Amino acid sequence: MNNANKIHISDLSILLVEPSKMQLKVITNHLAEEGILKIECANSAEQALAVLKKYKPDLIISSMYLVDMTATELVQKIKSTAEYKEIPFMLISSEVRFSALDPIRQAGVIAILPKPFNHEDLKCALRTTIDYIDPEELTLEHYEIEDIRVLVVDDSLMARKHITRVLNNMGITQLTYAKNGREGVDIFSQDEEAFDLIVTDYNMPEMDGGELVRAIRSELGNPYIPILMVTSEDNEARLNNVQQAGVSGICDKPFEPQTVKEILYRVLDDT
Repeated sequence: MNNANKIHISDLSILLVEPSKMQLKVITNHLAEEGILKIECANSAEQALAVLKKYKPDLIISSMYLVDMTATELVQKIKSTAEYKEIPFMLISSEVRFSALDPIRQAGVIAILPKPFNHEDLKCALRTTIDYIDPEELTLEHYEIEDIRVLVVDDSLMARKHITRVLNNMGITQLTYAKNGREGVDIFSQDEEAFDLIVTDYNMPEMDGGELVRAIRSELGNPYIPILMVTSEDNEARLNNVQQAGVSGICDKPFEPQTVKEILYRVLDDT
């Protein structure tokens, strides 16, 4: 797309779901600094869902704990509705527990910001929103993007859908799916030449992402296939073990399209 026609941050329309009037004002002021004036506000999930029936925003920003449900429940409800499922969702929360944040990461939110958040982090998340709704195709030196074949391994259906959209937006459409590491290894071992890239989650039943990497590198003896791990795992020791096992790149959930592009440039064009 020509840059002149590219969506700008100030063009975004927002649905802001926040029960605290003070936080509502703080976030609205931050958005106004970026020129965003099209903002509808709701103080509960029920009110937010009512607003959605008459107003379809470019982005939903929500606090974690609402009076009638959590943001995790809200995003799952939104993602299960065909009309709204493609709307990007951003969380702003003081919650830090892995057990509380992992389900909403798996649901495919585009960003999780802390309270209080840094303005530059918000700006980065808004850019990610634009990458999501107004994508640019990935261009590689050694591959035709439409020819790249990817094996996506993730036990979460919502996560698979989110990864699919991000890859599709880059022009990557030849995707095969596995629900866990064991199934991924079985599919890959049937024809190792059938794939150019593996994108895998870390935490999965039966066989996790680390075990999948070790199986492909050691048991199958394949040191070449690029393996990108997309994970919400924050245990450094576990991630170090994965890196030593031979993963090509690690990307956080929720991940930014630009970050994914940079990793794909490295793992595909440098291979």
